[in-house]
Amino acid sequence: MNNALILCPKCRAWLLQGVFNQPDFVACPACAAPLQVEVFPAMFRKRDAGQSGEAVVADGESSCFYHPRKRAVVSCDGCGRFLCALCDCGLNERHFCPACLESGRSRGKVQGLAHQRTRYDKIALALALYPMLIFYLTLITAPIALFVAIRYWKAPTALLRPTRSRYIAAIVISVLQIGGWVAFFSSVSITWNS
Repeated sequence: MNNALILCPKCRAWLLQGVFNQPDFVACPACAAPLQVEVFPAMFRKRDAGQSGEAVVADGESSCFYHPRKRAVVSCDGCGRFLCALCDCGLNERHFCPACLESGRSRGKVQGLAHQRTRYDKIALALALYPMLIFYLTLITAPIALFVAIRYWKAPTALLRPTRSRYIAAIVISVLQIGGWVAFFSSVSITWNS
């Protein structure tokens, strides 16, 4: 497990295990601020992925904030509460309790938690289809639809149903529209030159 789990309250540098549970104040390795940090041994215990919460069996061990009869295996990076393996929500090598994960999601403070994505496939298809109602708009929107479909081809698709069919439809329709405009301008230029 990572030894650098707590930040210095003054300089926000990661503190190493050697400054924890010391009888006297210890200087922060980064800013030399005097610190006295007390942590439970569960903070340093190696955690197995997928294990269920364990019962508290020894004195001096911390219990889970949400399950008082379960042994804590990690602390929440958001609020500092001790969590059992059941309550630990791992995200990008960080650990959150369910409450911090939910509040971070709703406030947008937890990075790397995707709860919505832009549907570029729908945008490309709409740019190709809707302007056909007013045909002259396709002169502008067909190249834009083609660009969006090609540019965002590898962008993450919807969270539920990944599909590329909308991209393919947008590309085909856009190419046909651009081809139609090229043919139209070619015939107009031939007519003008005659």
